[in-house]
Amino acid sequence: MAPSSSHSTARATAIGTVAILLWASLALLTTYTGSVPPFETVAISFAVASLLTLGKWLVRREDIGRHLRQPVAVWLTGVGGLFGYHFLYFLALKTAPPVEANLINYLWPLLIVLFSALLPGERLRGWHVAGAVLGLCGTLLLVTDGGRVTFRAEYAAGYASALACAVTWGAYSVLSRRFGEVPTDTVGGFCGVTAVLAALCHLVFERTVWPGPGEWLALFLMGAGPTGLAFFVWDVGMKRGNIKALAGLSYSTPLLSTLLLIVAGRTRPSVTLALACLFIIGGAMLASRDLWAREAARTQ
Repeated sequence: MAPSSSHSTARATAIGTVAILLWASLALLTTYTGSVPPFETVAISFAVASLLTLGKWLVRREDIGRHLRQPVAVWLTGVGGLFGYHFLYFLALKTAPPVEANLINYLWPLLIVLFSALLPGERLRGWHVAGAVLGLCGTLLLVTDGGRVTFRAEYAAGYASALACAVTWGAYSVLSRRFGEVPTDTVGGFCGVTAVLAALCHLVFERTVWPGPGEWLALFLMGAGPTGLAFFVWDVGMKRGNIKALAGLSYSTPLLSTLLLIVAGRTRPSVTLALACLFIIGGAMLASRDLWAREAARTQ
């Protein structure tokens, strides 16, 4: 790979990493949304993301039609990824214990590593899989707080939803690479459709709770960050960055999320957190070995 191409890949990977940092703030921001139900939260935050995108298009006088005139396959992939993931995630949480559901959901970085082997020009190495598995082990410690996980047959439907959730996000992320010519701004359209579908689910399944001033602020910050900008920079990373490195780094999301909760006084540090940190950081370094090794060689 030419140096310029390597530099471009590293830059896109760095941009994609911003999504991981933003997603780490989601749990903390969610604690400030009070009693606003899940689908209402998704509808409002994604509406904020789409409106901010529309505002950017209008201010810069961009051709909105160019961003939105995309093949049906692109729309099915984008909306299926964003809305499908959140729908299945909340379904899993309603039909299975949250610890087990979250653990199964966090298979998605490993699935991204495995799915990426199907892409042209991508090669799957042992260290990619080992890094993703190490990250999963760290997440197991973190999500369960070092405790035992018990899977029970009566929650099979919930487990299946959580697995479908992981497969949906993994597939969406990898398929983004196949639509490399689609402008990243099209994600704003995906956010708008997701907001509408989430609003419909809210009207069917939930009771509306009018947010207070603090809750509106949290929802706006969510729409601007973890459920807004994050999906745009993730799109850049998936299309032009090192997919396997980003997948390995993604396991730092629950770790960073927990650290933010500690800083905010919402939880306390523990030995389990320290062990999870070692697993996740080690796994991320392994999964991204080809990226940092190439950069080190380039600077010599």
